[in-house]
Amino acid sequence: MAEPARADSARDGVATDGAAPGAAKLEAAAPRPDGLDLARIREDFPILKRKVRGERLVYLDSAATTQKPQMVLDAIQHYYTTSNANVHRAIHTLGEEATEAYEGVRDKVGALLGGVDRRGVVFTRNATESLNLMAYAWARPRLARGDEILITEMEHHSNLVPWLEAARVTGASIKVIPITDEGLLDQAAFHELLNHRTKILAFSHKSNVLGTVNPVREMTKAAHDVGALVVVDGAQAAPHLPVDLCELDVDAYALSAHKMLGPTGVGVLWAKREILEEMDPFLGGGEMIREVHLDRVSFNDVPWKFEAGTPNIAGVIGFGAAIDYLQELGIERLHRHEAELTVYARERLQEIQGLTVYGPSEISRGGGVVTFYDRDVHPHDLSTILDTYGVAIRAGHHCAQPLMRRLGVVATARASFYCYNGRDDVDALIDALRKCREYFGHES
Repeated sequence: MAEPARADSARDGVATDGAAPGAAKLEAAAPRPDGLDLARIREDFPILKRKVRGERLVYLDSAATTQKPQMVLDAIQHYYTTSNANVHRAIHTLGEEATEAYEGVRDKVGALLGGVDRRGVVFTRNATESLNLMAYAWARPRLARGDEILITEMEHHSNLVPWLEAARVTGASIKVIPITDEGLLDQAAFHELLNHRTKILAFSHKSNVLGTVNPVREMTKAAHDVGALVVVDGAQAAPHLPVDLCELDVDAYALSAHKMLGPTGVGVLWAKREILEEMDPFLGGGEMIREVHLDRVSFNDVPWKFEAGTPNIAGVIGFGAAIDYLQELGIERLHRHEAELTVYARERLQEIQGLTVYGPSEISRGGGVVTFYDRDVHPHDLSTILDTYGVAIRAGHHCAQPLMRRLGVVATARASFYCYNGRDDVDALIDALRKCREYFGHES
């Protein structure tokens, strides 16, 4: 596989009651936050001023969706109140302003992902649609019986279902890389499963449950050595880690704006340009065409041949403002802040009886989320009671049912962090967990 071109020329718990798969020990403290002014950052997020059931909102569900800073909200409003027009079509002032703002975000995405070619940036609705685009437009026309798709046991359903369906309709086979008891991908099993029949390797850069950061560059090189295409779900990594796609050399990478301070309804598929050129369009209609006759059609250049119809213009412009905000914060500083907070959360969770926390033992190989199981209280009950104290966490299977089965549970509870979270949020979580256990008559 050819390496991606840059526009101008970082990769990768605590168990208090047993060695469940994915459970881990805390090994070392992460560095203290470097340069994040938490009080100022919180002022940028209007929603953090509200009360929930009379309590301060403690939002610990950013792995599901992040809150939005005022500058993102302002960018969306500014578009609608000053430059509302369709993009690419109109030859008037509003249309030209809208197009310039919309297309400018393509450059920002390319810069965020390591300076990759803007022509590889396809706007979609979310990471799910981006992964489906690869499964439908690249995989289905090219797979046949005897071919293999290699996925992992820790995948979100968004990076499972499209490949399961592609295998079903083409006759290809699914092979699964297992995880170790510590919550890491089993690299020995990966290399054993990888062979000349492997046509696609699809895996997450970072697990939405375990927080595990996978060795993307190393796995990609091994897959390319056997001629496989590499598709990476970056929905959980792009908001938290420096991502250099030129260094990682993946063939396709998916992300969602709403998980990185942007609005909902906007995603990105970045793929190497030669791969996009090979692919037929996923959707047909306006804008993705070059010329239409009653008996034939020719398609637009990439990336526009994959962006049929009127896009989410305001959402993309809002995403551009979110990228500006993240770039100003600094992804490296944000990552260090989250690592410190994750270590602190795991230390505090050790104080509570009956909890198992899942994830890798080395903080450098994970972070940003703490997923845990209370042997005495169902995760849904935990979440419900915590909400009465203003603490918002996620409870359920986290769209990762095969991983839940591997961990031996039906559901878990998950707290996830972002730039607006601090130790006071972790303390609020711990206090609420104690009260929850007391409510159900258990020691804490």
